[in-house]
Amino acid sequence: MYQLSFSLESFLAEFWHKKPTIIKGGFTDFVDPITPEEVAGLTMEEEIDSRFVSNLNDNWTAEHGPFEESKFSELPTSNWQLIVQAANHWHDGVAQLTKAFEALPQWLFDDLMICYSEKGGGVGPHIDQYDVFIIQGSGKRQWRVGDKDVGQYKETHRTEALRQIEGFDSIIDQVLEPGDILYIPPGFPHEGVTLEPSMSYSMGYRSPKEQELISNFADYILSHDMGDVHQHNPLMETQAHHGEVKSSDLTQLTEMMTKAFQDQESIKDFMGTMLSQSRHQLAFYPPEEAWSAEEVAQYFETDAVFLKVSGLRALYNESDPCVAYIDGNMYKVDKEQQPLLQWLCNNNSIHQSVLNRPFESAEIALLTELVNKGYWFCDESE
Repeated sequence: MYQLSFSLESFLAEFWHKKPTIIKGGFTDFVDPITPEEVAGLTMEEEIDSRFVSNLNDNWTAEHGPFEESKFSELPTSNWQLIVQAANHWHDGVAQLTKAFEALPQWLFDDLMICYSEKGGGVGPHIDQYDVFIIQGSGKRQWRVGDKDVGQYKETHRTEALRQIEGFDSIIDQVLEPGDILYIPPGFPHEGVTLEPSMSYSMGYRSPKEQELISNFADYILSHDMGDVHQHNPLMETQAHHGEVKSSDLTQLTEMMTKAFQDQESIKDFMGTMLSQSRHQLAFYPPEEAWSAEEVAQYFETDAVFLKVSGLRALYNESDPCVAYIDGNMYKVDKEQQPLLQWLCNNNSIHQSVLNRPFESAEIALLTELVNKGYWFCDESE
């Protein structure tokens, strides 16, 4: 089990969205949860988002996977790296690493990205718009971080495959060794250069942009057939200027547009469905034949454990814990089933004894639906 050597509460108070920092020994006696060979294996899978980045002789190139096995028999001995997005969705050992950060909001967590780099490998100087904890595994990398971007940095056009900037002055310049963690808030330029064959793990936290919220809420209104009304103004009068938009009309139209944003129930459900959707593909494996409620109940009676698919978002609102949002779908339960719903959202496994009582029929029905969707699956290793 991976455990942080520092307090996340103290970290949030001092650094979160404030300034970058390096935490030496953030993990004590860190051991890689995955091998370079396994990383290469993930990049050969069709459904996994992966990249190969090379900067040999300062010639920057980037290719997207999947890759053939022959790719790895012809690589140079330096200046390249493999990148796998959402590796926690596809590798159990990598998923274990994310548990150390579970005191942070689930809805903010984007994915855990893995990089395997040979000497000199990297992606160049760049700026991200999300929070990231870069955990150093085996090997060493030199990391430089600059001051926050307020428009002083210029993008370079060395390659269209990577969004790089021309350069920056360092406020942090250190070598990361196994177990060290570099935290970078949004907007701070950074660059990592590999000093020796190296593994690193990037825990990314990404909040939605205002554009995303507005655009997705508009889609939500349309899909739920809300706001299907026209302006109603029985007090309209003639006007002297044909091309003029009266202030009273503009006010009424604005009120029509903003009315949806004042419907707190709709906003709550929209946020739940949007925030519970992963940005990356999940490893869903629905059963070939649907389980019956009786079968699910029998399995729980034998002390079977059902596991949540890694990376699946299951959320509920503090103000209404009887409603859960799982992968963009809404589930409502009675107050008696609220403890089960909260358990499902806050934990990665479910078994018969979690409620200190047998599951009720309504709870078994909910669990059966989730199992048949492939969201939870029986742990056959138990």
